[in-house]
Formats: sequence, C-alpha cells, structure tokens
Amino acid sequence: MDASRRVADGPVPDGERPGPGADPDPRESLERLLLDGPRRYTRAQVAALAGMPPERTQRLWRALGFADVADDDAAFTDADVAALARLSALIDTGFVDPRAEASIARAMGQSLSRLADWQTDMIAALLLDPAHGGPDAQRAVEEGVVRSAEELLPLMRELQDYVWRRHLAANADRLFLAAPGTVDRRELAVGFADLVGYTSRSRGMGGRELGTMVEDFEGLVADLIARHHGRVVKTVGDGVLFTCEEAADAVEIALRLPEEWNAPDRPPLRVGAAFGPVLTRLGDVYSPVVNLASRLTSLARPSTVLVDQQLARRLRGLPGYRVRPLRRVSVRGYDQLQPWLVRRREADADVAPGVASFEQLLDEIADDVLTDGADEPSSGAWDEESPDAVGPFAE
Repeated sequence: MDASRRVADGPVPDGERPGPGADPDPRESLERLLLDGPRRYTRAQVAALAGMPPERTQRLWRALGFADVADDDAAFTDADVAALARLSALIDTGFVDPRAEASIARAMGQSLSRLADWQTDMIAALLLDPAHGGPDAQRAVEEGVVRSAEELLPLMRELQDYVWRRHLAANADRLFLAAPGTVDRRELAVGFADLVGYTSRSRGMGGRELGTMVEDFEGLVADLIARHHGRVVKTVGDGVLFTCEEAADAVEIALRLPEEWNAPDRPPLRVGAAFGPVLTRLGDVYSPVVNLASRLTSLARPSTVLVDQQLARRLRGLPGYRVRPLRRVSVRGYDQLQPWLVRRREADADVAPGVASFEQLLDEIADDVLTDGADEPSSGAWDEESPDAVGPFAE
C-alpha cells in the first residue's frame, strides 16, 4: 500500500476539526487550505508513513528551506507524506538520482520560496487596509483573506503549472540535439550587468524608494533579456546574470540594458560578457566563463560593455557592431586579460570622412588581432571540480 493510501486510512486525531456550531479561526482555516489539511504528524510519524529514514526526511525538509521542528511537534500533514511518496516514486523510476535529491529539493525550494514571498506581499497589499482598525474590522479582514485565498489558490496553481510547462517546452529541443552525456554542457554567452554605485546610493534611499528601483531594474532586465532570446539565471539586488545561445543576442542585450535603464535618478549600468563552455545544473551555470564575465564587468566604465576575445570573435562580419581591443590588465584569476570594448557601428552618413577612414583602420587592426589564433582564458576545456569552476555571484 502506498504512503498516500496509508495516510487516508489512518486514524483521525481528536480535535482535528471544529465541533458543530464552532466558529473556525481564520488563521487555522487559511493554514489548512494552504497545507491541504490539518497538521497531524510528527517528523518520526511522517518518516514511518512514507517509508523513509527520519534523517533523510529531515535532510529534504531543510533542503526545501524550512526550519527544523521539535520531535514531538505535530507539524506535518497528509500532503507532506504524499509528497515524500511521490519523491520515492520518482527515485524508483530512475528519473532522480538519490544522491541528487537534496540538490533538487534545494533548487525547487529556493525558487518557490521567492515566488511565495512575492505572492504573500501582493495579496497583503490588496487585502489589508491600515485605515480600518478595531477587533471587529480585524476579524473581517482575516475572514476576507481566507475567502480570497480559496478563490485565488486554484487560479495561481493552474497558472504556475502552465508557466512551468511552457518553460519545459522552450527547453525541449535540448533533449533531442544534445549528444549522450553532454546535455548539461553547452557553449553559451554569459553576461553580467550591475548597477554602478548601488551600495552608496541605496544608503540614502527609503525602503519604498529602494524597493521601487529594484523592481524597475528586475522588470526591465527580465523583459529585455526575454525579447532577445536570453535567459535570466538570477538577479541579486544590484546585478543580473544571463545567458544566450548566440553571441549577437548577448551583445544586443548588453548594449540595450544601459540605454533603456538610463535616467537621471538611476545609477548607471555596466555590462561584461564572455563566451565559452559552461555546465548547467539545477538552473544555474558554472565555469570560468562566468568568472570572466564578472571580471570584465568590474573593469567596465559606467554605461559601457566589455567582452572577452571569444565573444568578440563571434561578432566578426556582423555589420551592427564595432569591437576594439583595450589595454591588457591583470585581475584575480587572469593574467594579461584582454578586454574588448563593444559599441554600435554608426552609419557612414553620420560620420565625417576622416573619422570613417580612421574607424576603418581600427576595424582592420581589430580583425587582425581576432584572426591571429590567440585564445583568451575563456576558451578550451575546464575541470568542473576546479576551484575556479564556480557559479555566478561567487564574489
């Protein structure tokens, strides 16, 4: 008998439901709605019903991002047992490696925790009106929260399922194009953008003002990156890390980000990007290419874009861009790094004849450098166990 059936057949503890005529507490009603039932089981009971060792259930609980509960605390529901049963079924199919279950739980927990935090704020802003006070008004608000949750929860669940399936469909081609054993190893353009002077500027901003700026920033980068076939890997306050399959898409994003973000009341953006082999795992990206994009970003002046030689080489022959080699520099992890400045190519009619001739000469010099066969640090194979093979925002 599976775990979910055992739970359904199990005894119902006394006091599980309000008695006839009882006035249910709105907080308890909301909790039961969200947890799909009342809290009934201790951690040991959940482990026994799911057929898992208690240490394993605790490890998964923590990986999902939840705090420990006392051994005698009946904090778990039938849905918790059913979820563990589904995980066991996935492992039995071979789809989930038992060694990776905690990593998968951690990735899901982090993503959905942020989503739940945002949704809670959104609902609270709509339902909680500080202009009304008193115990009767508070009770009415709490009951309104429960009624709204009953209406919104099925809609939100269906919408989240739809978005998840659409993202799976957007990635489905990789299942057919990748060679065996290489589905998580790809050549990508990795871009990193950050707000210049964000820390000092944010100290003088109020919470609402800072929140608005961060929301505007994340909204802009998500929209622009999606428009140009990229993927947001993650955002962290003042920065965003993104990937693209095509170098030209990454550069277009990099050039447009500072342009579209520019405003007198906003800190300027700077962008760095590199191209090369990366490891994709649990939605994140790992490789020295990520570090290189970060290093180039730290070297870039406000509102400019720097790329590595591998990405600059892929812009050869594209009429919309100009690349210029800058002075070599040494930064942590890279000796004599060659940054390349990228900017848009102006129309010949907009440039004086003498300037056009000089730009043509610089184009020829840049082309000679790009064709001389010298590789920058982002190229070639890399060892994913190396200390340099770290993920984004390693600094």
